[in-house]
Amino acid sequence: MNGANADERSVAVVGMACRLPGARDTNEFWQLLCDSTDATAESPPDRYDADSLYSPKAEPGTIGSRRAGYVDGAADFDAEFFGMSSSEATELDPQQRLLLMTAWDALEEAGLRPDRLAGTRTGVFVGATRADFVERAFRNGPQAMTAVQYLNFRSVIPAQVSYAFDFRGPSMLIDTACASSLFAVHTAVQSLRVRESSVALAAGVNLVLRPDEGIMMTHAGTLSGDGRSRFGDASADGHAPSDGVGVVVLKRLADALADGDQVHAVIAGSAVGTDGRTTDQLLNPSLSGQLDVLRWAYEDAAVDPTHVAYVEAHGTGSPLLDPLELRALGEVLGAGRSARRPLLVGSVKSNIGHAEAAGGMAGLIKAVLCLKNGQVPASLHVEQPTPQVDWKRLPIRIPTKLQGLRTSKSPAIVGVSSQGVSALNAHVVLRQADRPLAPPPSNITSGAPYPLALSAHTPQALLDLAAAYAVYLGAGGKGAGFDLRDICYSAAIRRTHHTHRLAVIGASHEELVHALAGEATPDHEGSADATLLAAATKRYRAGEDVRWEEIFDEPGTMVPLPGYPWQTRRFWPGEDRAASTESAADWLLREHARTDFDDTSRLTDIGIDSLARLQLIVELSQQTGLEIDPEEVGRLSTVGELRVWTSMLEAGAR
Repeated sequence: MNGANADERSVAVVGMACRLPGARDTNEFWQLLCDSTDATAESPPDRYDADSLYSPKAEPGTIGSRRAGYVDGAADFDAEFFGMSSSEATELDPQQRLLLMTAWDALEEAGLRPDRLAGTRTGVFVGATRADFVERAFRNGPQAMTAVQYLNFRSVIPAQVSYAFDFRGPSMLIDTACASSLFAVHTAVQSLRVRESSVALAAGVNLVLRPDEGIMMTHAGTLSGDGRSRFGDASADGHAPSDGVGVVVLKRLADALADGDQVHAVIAGSAVGTDGRTTDQLLNPSLSGQLDVLRWAYEDAAVDPTHVAYVEAHGTGSPLLDPLELRALGEVLGAGRSARRPLLVGSVKSNIGHAEAAGGMAGLIKAVLCLKNGQVPASLHVEQPTPQVDWKRLPIRIPTKLQGLRTSKSPAIVGVSSQGVSALNAHVVLRQADRPLAPPPSNITSGAPYPLALSAHTPQALLDLAAAYAVYLGAGGKGAGFDLRDICYSAAIRRTHHTHRLAVIGASHEELVHALAGEATPDHEGSADATLLAAATKRYRAGEDVRWEEIFDEPGTMVPLPGYPWQTRRFWPGEDRAASTESAADWLLREHARTDFDDTSRLTDIGIDSLARLQLIVELSQQTGLEIDPEEVGRLSTVGELRVWTSMLEAGAR
């Protein structure tokens, strides 16, 4: 395959977002990696009682480790942003909730407005294996079974994203166990190549909400006793399961360059394949299966495997799987390689644990960050390399400290591997982007004023966003190194414009900071554009549509901006009800209403549809102990009628 054809098939990573143990975004994730942080921790009691289940010996009904990797605020969600009532949010699997916010973050980071992607052939490909939330509900007995649980089937996870943003392309869940999210990336790439999708979101999501799998893995001998993954170490004894949510936004490289998108890295090729019957048992790993997929991936990418500088391995910390994986990498990527330039191989699982279905996505995001920053972080907990690998013969090394990404070719090439208990192997080949994220800022200040347009879904979110921009634009802020025009252009053109708005004008970073704080700034009356800018910002604040492309005249360069300030609160079944002292009507309206209302508001207009009415019947029956007539509920048409009816019902229950 020649270089031109390879470029036609290349796919750009234009946006990324994640929520991982110890990291709320990709910046925190990279810092965690560079600091050699082990983000695993003791299992919190709101997940399960690890202390009562723990046993150092694999006894029936016990778990072999108290430690795993957990994301902070797993139950937190901005329900209002996504038009959900409290009840809807409470009953929705938190995997879906976190994925919705992370998908929005990734699209914002890519500079792709969801409102402009609505109705397009944008595809959603999600790797997921767990359904812990609905399984926990099932354990509450037949009375817990309601129609709302349909929304928590795993197959609905990608559909939730497609529905929220009105994406019309493929929307599929992929379950190949621990290879799921990397398989999702592979599938998204194929969809883009054949023009089935115009843009693709590939994702992985995993939340550990119950101990069952941990108990099973304890008896299978795959769970680490102290909850630490020691990839490639002689003392490796298994992995620590972990949470993880990650999303990458993908476009065909040619389209991304034509549209002026940032390109974090380029997916040059990928391959997937199963072990077939190359081993004596289905669950036994296969060397030949891994060798095949590695060779296929580099053939697909038209890349010489000896040019690869680093591989993010599947690397769980298994004393059986790790040596086999290292051997496969050594044979395919090490053949003909100089011993002076060994292949570096590491595993993010040593930092955050094994995010299972999302593990490959965590590895992919780490690999992209390595290419962007030109560095490879340490793989942790390697004190004595495993003797099961012939380190002298194979030119491979596990990095034990932060070091530069050494390469004999430019751009640099890295690989990412995943393997599943489904006997599936996946490998993705990445190369560095051919151009930097943004050109260096000019040392010459034009002195021209520019409008900074900000918006949010609620007044408080707008205040938080303005505060974030003040820090971003201030001395030492991340925006201080970017051209002022590019910042304002990116905010106006590349971000969604919500209901609550703020617009200020400034000719420097400092002026915009003062304007955001409500302080006096120069009015720039001498500028020929002053009147135009003042009129545009006034119309914007009033909620009118502004053609910002005409205001800026010429396109600017997209630069990174502060992300949306989520207004989250905790949603978890049973918690609000136990603490509530409201009347039944007020409680039900708070839980189900999607908009503001008064006594004259029609129930259907505020979001109480047939499914919500069914939930009302179930909840009121549980609260009052009375049998509720569905026809009576069906006849209620306004909030006032609901209040009167529930008041009478409560009085009868007393």
